[in-house]
Order: sequence, then C-alpha cells, then structure tokens
Amino acid sequence: MLTQRDSPNQDEPGYPLIPVWTGEQIRAAEQPLLNAGEGEALMRRASWGLAAHILQILQAQRGSVYGATVVGLIGSGNNGGDGLYALAFLRRRGVDARAVLLRPTCHTQALAAFRQAGGQLQTTDDGADLILDAVVGTGFSGSFDAPSLPQGSVVVACDLPSGVDAETGAVRGTAIRADHTVTFGGLKTGLLVGQGRAHAGVLHTVDIGLGAHLPEPAGYVMSELVDTPGTMGGAGSGGAERILAGEAVPVLRRRAPDADAHKYSRGVLHLLVGSARYPGAAQLSVGAALATGVGMAQVQAPDAVAQAVVSSWPETVASDQAERAAAMVIGPGLGNDSQRLAEAEALLQQSRRNAVPCVLDASALALITRELLADPGYAGSLGKHTVLTPHTGEAQKLAERLGDPQLQAALAEQKVLAAAPRLAQLTGAVVVLKGPVTVIAAPGDEPPLLHTEPAPGLATAGTGDVLAGIIGALLATQEESARYCAALGVALHAAAARRLDPRGHGRFGASALLRVLAE
Repeated sequence: MLTQRDSPNQDEPGYPLIPVWTGEQIRAAEQPLLNAGEGEALMRRASWGLAAHILQILQAQRGSVYGATVVGLIGSGNNGGDGLYALAFLRRRGVDARAVLLRPTCHTQALAAFRQAGGQLQTTDDGADLILDAVVGTGFSGSFDAPSLPQGSVVVACDLPSGVDAETGAVRGTAIRADHTVTFGGLKTGLLVGQGRAHAGVLHTVDIGLGAHLPEPAGYVMSELVDTPGTMGGAGSGGAERILAGEAVPVLRRRAPDADAHKYSRGVLHLLVGSARYPGAAQLSVGAALATGVGMAQVQAPDAVAQAVVSSWPETVASDQAERAAAMVIGPGLGNDSQRLAEAEALLQQSRRNAVPCVLDASALALITRELLADPGYAGSLGKHTVLTPHTGEAQKLAERLGDPQLQAALAEQKVLAAAPRLAQLTGAVVVLKGPVTVIAAPGDEPPLLHTEPAPGLATAGTGDVLAGIIGALLATQEESARYCAALGVALHAAAARRLDPRGHGRFGASALLRVLAE
C-alpha cells in the first residue's frame, strides 16, 4: 500500500487510489456468502442499490421520477434477476417499470417479485426514458450480439455492459454501450481497460457486503475526485467509499519543499536529451522539469541544442557531469544518433551503479536487451529506482528484444494489466505503459496503478518528452518510491492536459502543457 509522508501542502491537489478487482475475484468473494445461503440477500442488496442509482439518474435527467418509463432488458441468469428486482423496487417509487425477456427463461423468484409489484412484460423497448441492461453479467463468456436500442434513452448497465469481459474489457462480437454502469461489490478491471472503458460510461459502485472476503485488489485506479475519496463521479456515486469503510484511502500528493531548502537539497535533475535531429525534445523535457519544480536542471546535449535550451530556460545549466544528480532523464529526442546513445548507455550504467533514480524514455529504451540485463553490472535488473516509459509500440519492441512469449502475448491481446507487471518483472524496473489507459507497475507484489481519466489531446508529438521531464523532477524532489513518483507524474501530466483542453478537442501542442503545469 502506498503511503504519503506528512506534507506542509495538504491543499495540493491529490489523487485517491481506489481499489479494483477482477470479475473472478468478486465472484470468489461472493462464494462464501452463497455457500452460507445468502445468495438471495446479495441479490436484494445489489438490486436495491441499482434501483437507488437509477432513481438519482432519473431525478437528474427529468427533475422527478414519478411517471418515468424504465424498460429492463432481462437475461436468464443472476444479472437478469438483479434487473427484475430493481424494476420491482422502482415500481414502488412510482416508476413505470417494464421488462423485456431476451431469453426463454429467467430468474423465477425475481420475476415473481416483479409481477407482484405490478410489472408487465413486453416485447420491445421503444419509448423509454431509461433502458436497463441486465442481459449478461460477470460470468458470461463467448460472443455476444448486442440488440439495437432506441435513440434518446439513457442506458444503465447492471454490473457491467452486456458483452464486455469483466477481466479484460474485451468485446467479442458486439456489446451494449451504457451511459452509466452500476457495478456490485467493487470496481471491476473490465470497466476500466480495453473496450470496456468506452462502453461503461459513468461508474457507480454498490456495497453488497463482500468487504471481509475481498482479496488484495488487482490494482488501484487513480481518481481526481478529492472531496469524496472513493467516488468515480456522476449522479449517486459514492459506493466505493462504503467498500473502503474503515480503511485509509491512500492519496497521491506532491510534497512541497521544506522551509530551509536550497537548490541542492531540492534536487538536481540531469537530463540527457535532444539531438541535432530532435532539438525540441530537450526544450520540452527541461521545461516540464522546471515547471514541475526542481532545485536545478542540468542538460547534457550537443552545443547548439544546449544553447537553445539555456536561451529558453536561462536557469538551466549545460553540463556533461552528473555527479550531483538526484535523478536523471535519459532518452527524449536522442533518435538513432550513435554518439548520443553511447552517452545514454554510460549514464545508465552510472545510474545503476550509484542507485540514482532514472527515467528511460524513447530512444533510450532501445538500450534494454537480454544481453544488457545479463551483464554483471545489472545482474538481471535495472533497479526499482529506474522508470521505463514505453507506449504500446515501444513495449512490443522491448518484448521482442527480451524474447519473452508471455509479454508478447499480453501485448498482442491488449492485456495491459498483465503486460505492464510482466515487463516490470523482466527488467526489475518501474514501468509506465502509456496509452488511453496508462498502467504503472513495479517489480514485486505491489498491485499496478491505473490512470483512466481521458486526455485525448496527449496523443500528439512531444507529450512523452513532457511526461519524462515531470517524472524526472518528481524523482529528484519527492521522498517517495519511483512507483509513487511515476504514478503522480502521470496524473499531473493528464491533469495539465485537461486544464488546457477541458472538452478534449486536442487543439494544442506539447509545448502548451508547460504553461499550465505549474498551476
């Protein structure tokens, strides 16, 4: 579990870490209660929570719930049972709740409860204010053919959108695209990664009493909501707080400089960045580090590149010596320049020898091979103070060089929650696997961290150079692990993009991030 040392800047924006489980873990946590004969109670709790969230969504949508029309698409299993019980609860609150049975059979007791509440069955879902997707749930496997839904209705998924794999977020066939998903027992990985993220909409959780049976989470998702830790946003959220009842929610937060700090105690960051072909990468990485906050930034670059950096950032020191460095950034903008790559390899060796925290990005990732890790100086590990920042394409090239079939398969199947930890295990380094969902994994048993908040504008040249500078600055200034600094850097990077581009239009270049990083 991550911890944050006492900090004088508790008003600094923080990022609560919300636990996430796989569908298999949730089902395993339910099993002792099912064996004890509490299956009906679990279903009642889930359906009551589902109905409560639907009422809040209807209230926000219409201003009232009385007379609203809700149509449930009902499957044959427990997911359909949850839906039918929820429809029965809704009818008692004045909602015109109806059901469409999509399978020949359904949950018998739930159907009886629905009919006892005055519910009626129909054959189409036309004309509803809200459509409840309760066709298939976490136990579903195989391919799904999603029905066509009418335009204009809000779609709420029961536990997860039908057709989405609860583990990986994969869709085999087609899946229902929800505006909201009300999930039971805990957030599920399939709602946050892969195609599941795009199909789930706003996430809400319902505590059904699994707390004592839940295992160590499969990971933690970083949330930007600080006032109510554990929520995932949207109407009626807050169930994750109840899941975490009695636990301290860990929060990522930057530590401010001490009152008696000076430039060396705040940390010197040494950046080996830029080349004649890619001089802008040096500007971006150094600028990002300064905007994040360091005691001193040193740039190691060809003379023309270093002069341009110092001209833009006169506080920067041009130096080929990294003896006083508290952290290093190696790689942005080096390209395939053989001299620059040789300098990078020498600096990486210095980092490993002296255990100086280091970010390896872009071209420097090409240094990582089986032969390098087999070198006695590395003994199979780059060190947990090292942070690798590949995007998926770079990770695939790493997998080829390392010759690991397990990593290659995970990347080919877009299983990012498996790929990042595997790469961390193979290299002994912290891995930031960048993408629409970014996964931060460290060697060892610590669960991976997920950043899921959308920032589509970051899909542009140079933003990786900015991220490397941010993480490097945090490694130099924060008294925290490399895993902690990497995760915080990812969050700050995306938050800057959303401040700059709140509607996600993507109309900015990487250099614009530097203006808002210090806010």
